Order: sequence, then structure tokens, then C-alpha cells
Amino acid sequence: MNARPPDMTAGAARVAAMAAGRRADPPRRRQRGRKAVGAAPPAGGGVSGSAVARRAGVDRTFLYRHRDLLGQVHAREAQPPAQPGGGPVATWASLQADLLAAHERSARLAARIRQLENRLSGLLGEQAWRESGLGQPDDISQLRQQVTLLTGKNQELRAGVAERDQDLAAARAANRELMARLNTRG
Repeated sequence: MNARPPDMTAGAARVAAMAAGRRADPPRRRQRGRKAVGAAPPAGGGVSGSAVARRAGVDRTFLYRHRDLLGQVHAREAQPPAQPGGGPVATWASLQADLLAAHERSARLAARIRQLENRLSGLLGEQAWRESGLGQPDDISQLRQQVTLLTGKNQELRAGVAERDQDLAAARAANRELMARLNTRG
């Protein structure tokens, strides 16, 4: 009874087949990974470790354990997208430079907009002030002439008042003197 039962040999054959399949699996997964990287569209078309792993039917960690596949993914990411019509191809560096220039232009335009908003706000405020009647009239030189004229008239009137005050003081003094004479006679 040294013979094995028939199901044991079949089981051993299955185990051996599974072990052989397991040994053949990494090369097959690497091949699927290479095909997935090659089939991925360059730059911006879904090239990432996750997308390639999904296409290849492998785990992302498989790509990170095989640095050559990960390097291919990164190289594919860095490739510029193909231009329709065969026009010039943009490089990653040129796209980054364009993006930086766009950011700088955006910042300049935002500063200019703030400047124009402040200027518009000031002009609208002045207009509202003038229309309300509270603001200064448009002809400031006319007002200055009027102030000068009124200042001169004011000085003339003050001089006239001072002269009349002197006349009144003299009249009061004369009146007191006459009253004193009348009171002493009687």
C-alpha cells in the first residue's frame, strides 16, 4: 500500500501547475505593464501610475516595486502631447513657462483692475458730491476772485465801523460834557 491514491497525484499536479503559474505571473504582469505604458497617451491623457496599473490589471505597488516600469510611466508623463495636424510640439518646460507667464499677467491685470476700480470710485464720488450740491463748483478761480472782492469790502466796512466808533465816542463825550454843564447850572 505504498501507492498514492489517484486524487493525491492530481492534487500534486494542480499544486505544481499553480506554482509554475505563480512563477510565470511576474513576467506576464511586467509585460502587461509595458503594454499599458506604451498604450497610454502622452502628457495629460491619463498617464499616471494609477491609470497604468488599472490598464495593466496590476496593483500600483507593483509599479513602485519595479522601478523600470515606474520610470517608463514618468517618461511618458513628461512627453508632450501630439499636436493635431503635425504642428509644433510643446515641451513640458515651455508649457510651464507659459503657465508662469499667464500667472504673472493675471497678477498684473488684477493690480490694474484694482487701480481702475479705485480711480472709478473716486470719480463717481466726486460726481455724486457735485450733483448733490455739497461739492465745490467747477469754477474755483471765480470763487477766489469773489473771496478777494469780499475780503476787500470787509476791510472797507471794518474801517468804516472803526471811524463811526470814533465819531460815536466823540459824540458821547460831547454829550456827557453838555449834560454835566446843564446839571451844574440848575
